[in-house]
Amino acid sequence: MKPFRCRLPVRFGDIDQAGVAYYPTLLDHCHAAFEDFFEGALDRPYPKVVMADKIGFPTVHLEADFREPLRYGDRLDMEVSVARLGERSVVFRYRAYRKGSRKPAFEVLATTACVSLRNFKSVTVPGWLRVKLARHVREKA
Repeated sequence: MKPFRCRLPVRFGDIDQAGVAYYPTLLDHCHAAFEDFFEGALDRPYPKVVMADKIGFPTVHLEADFREPLRYGDRLDMEVSVARLGERSVVFRYRAYRKGSRKPAFEVLATTACVSLRNFKSVTVPGWLRVKLARHVREKA
């Protein structure tokens, strides 16, 4: 299965004094793509996962490579896939391509823990969600 894709703009507020996207704002883009992924690829809006299912996926580890500067007005094609599906964790891969480019401008691997939002303790990824996430596992590509 192909990675989930969504398009996000680089906005004025994303830019630093040097005129390029400030890297923490690019992590915000990853989270926006994460939320779009839940709704668009998993058919369960993330607010429902959080508020109704009482499940969350806080990030516990990040690896990031920033390869090209991004500027105000750039349009990013954000790609989201699952790099690893563990018992109590999920590693999400984000690749951001400047519109029309074949090379990622940045790539992030985000290790998340699956937690109960009732007590913020680690829990097993629920079966219904595991089945949906498994369809998006792409370990290397």
